[in-house]
Amino acid sequence: MTRQPPAVRFQADMSNDCWHFDLSPSDLKHLDLPTWIQPGRGNPQLMLYSVVDDRSGVCYQEYHCVYGEDVEAALRFLFNAMSAKTIEGFGFQGIPQMLYTDNGPISKSRVFQNVMECLGVKLVTHLPNGKDGRRVTARAKGKVERPFRTVKEAHETLYHFHQPQTEQEANRWLHQYLLHYNNQPHRQENHSRLEDWLLHLPVKGLQSMCSWERFCTFAREPEQRKVDACARVSVAGVAYEVNPDLAGETVVLWWGLFDNELYVEKDGTKYGPYLPVDGPIPLHRYRKFKKSKTQERADRIAALATGLVLPRAALEGNRELQFLAPSQPKSEPIIIPFQDPDPFQEFTYPSILAAKRAIADNLALPLARLSEQERAFIDELLAQTLSKKVILERVRHYFKQRRENKDAD
Repeated sequence: MTRQPPAVRFQADMSNDCWHFDLSPSDLKHLDLPTWIQPGRGNPQLMLYSVVDDRSGVCYQEYHCVYGEDVEAALRFLFNAMSAKTIEGFGFQGIPQMLYTDNGPISKSRVFQNVMECLGVKLVTHLPNGKDGRRVTARAKGKVERPFRTVKEAHETLYHFHQPQTEQEANRWLHQYLLHYNNQPHRQENHSRLEDWLLHLPVKGLQSMCSWERFCTFAREPEQRKVDACARVSVAGVAYEVNPDLAGETVVLWWGLFDNELYVEKDGTKYGPYLPVDGPIPLHRYRKFKKSKTQERADRIAALATGLVLPRAALEGNRELQFLAPSQPKSEPIIIPFQDPDPFQEFTYPSILAAKRAIADNLALPLARLSEQERAFIDELLAQTLSKKVILERVRHYFKQRRENKDAD
């Protein structure tokens, strides 16, 4: 029950169909002269970032000083891996069709996923451990781990004699070794890794990498914020002064990992770029925003409103101003009477038969026992109207008079 099923190997048909991406701590651990240090966290760790072409096994690696798995460093590395190399004899480049990696913090980053989507790279991660029965899905496949072990055992052991002082020097030495590594024999073909990569290039050609400026725009993530009354917005403790029209408005900030400038979007309109500004204005020193188009339009409307004049006589009905009123038409308008639907039959009887039943109930006498003259009166009344109020009033008045006449006789 605990024995693992055999692993199934796969291999891409063409070069750059699939790249394996991973990172591993270097055996050198730290550099003596790191390019940057966060206060209170010590020296950053020297990390090896690597991509390996699945078809040919060609490898490209870089050193980066980071604190943990850093998304910014990963994106910088992938841009360098996909771009054309300035190293002579290192032709590995192009945008891959698919990037295969683990389920670490980098692949889960929303910014990282957005960049891969903009580049047209399909991001694929293996299933987490325990998601496929007894099979350990998260175990290493070896295609990206093997170059790590080779670099550490064949190249980094030389650091016992000479250690690189800076990150640039370490990468320069590493790339010289990768030229030798990629010229080694392929795992199953009778030529080198780099030759296999060149022999199996896509028929349509390699997808070239975009410029660094365009790549920086992909690494932006929208964030909804509200601009304060001073037309300023704060991002990570840094204040930016935006368009005065946006004061007090809720906007979308476009802030990227590689940007020193801020872009703002409001109702589909983009503003920017905006640079950081200093602190508050000192007391007794004032500033004034340049009027925007919205403010200039508001000033024109206010000036027009102050020029409008209405005489008091127009409100008091002065006869001298009656000539200003339009003349009334001579012909009377046609009035269409209101058609009352009366859906619940509250005011009219639905039919003549229903009206006769109501009259019989009101008289407490069948209509057949009435005289021909009385029945003729009821038929004439019902032919004129079916209104409940009119019918009952006229019937009561008619029979009351007939009783009074009989009593008088």
